[in-house]
Amino acid sequence: MDLDLRLVRYFTVVAEHLNFGRAAAALHLAQPSLSRQIQRLEHELGVRLFDRTPQGSRLTEAGRAFLPQAQALLRSARQAELTARAAAPRQTITVGYVADLVITPAVRELRRRHPDARVGTRHLDWQDTHALPEHRVDALVVRLPLPFRTDQLRVTVLHEEPRVLVVPRSHRLAGKESVTLDELADERFTACTSSPTLWSGPLEPSLDDSFEDKLELVADGRGLAILPAGDRRPTVRADLATVPVEGIDPCQVVLATRADDPNPLAIAFHDVAASCLA
Repeated sequence: MDLDLRLVRYFTVVAEHLNFGRAAAALHLAQPSLSRQIQRLEHELGVRLFDRTPQGSRLTEAGRAFLPQAQALLRSARQAELTARAAAPRQTITVGYVADLVITPAVRELRRRHPDARVGTRHLDWQDTHALPEHRVDALVVRLPLPFRTDQLRVTVLHEEPRVLVVPRSHRLAGKESVTLDELADERFTACTSSPTLWSGPLEPSLDDSFEDKLELVADGRGLAILPAGDRRPTVRADLATVPVEGIDPCQVVLATRADDPNPLAIAFHDVAASCLA
């Protein structure tokens, strides 16, 4: 006879409460369903395990004899499960992200769904986004365009961000509800070689190689910048203002993974990111 461990567990819960109603509530089952499951176990064993009375239930002599064995059986099954999991290679994934993008909700949900996995994160500079094709991270949340070839990648758009113009507070466009590209035709834009090509208009090559240096150039009046509205870093400076830009394509935030990666966690993170980071 093959004992159904689920039925054995139901038996131990009823034996603990000695009341089918309270046991059913603890198991989140309907009481009639629980009664049928216990009857099924009794039928398989060929013995009666409980005597039902108006005051509740009590274990029969067979039930009292079976209880410690049932509890030991459940403990043994749980230990076998833990032993098997411990012997298996632990699944791991490292999720990279850049700039000010927040991946916490997706990472938290992935850890909830896969509690035995090792889920790590790594913040990357723009120059270091080659970590994905170089196998130093397994997934990458980043804004387009990517600074490397994507033909061997799986790229999924998570959401889009409109663009904003970043100007000094003293600039003539600061405080406007929005601007058009025509209004920017005569403006000078500063480039940052270590950031994605998010800027529009005539670019002035610059040796300043960090995002913070770029903001400093804008604040100093040496050029303007166009950024994704989701990038909040310019808003922490009191000397800068942002203005929505009309007539320009939004910026896409994407999840990129290696197309041939067999890691099941990379596949799982696609589903999680699509729901948590959309």
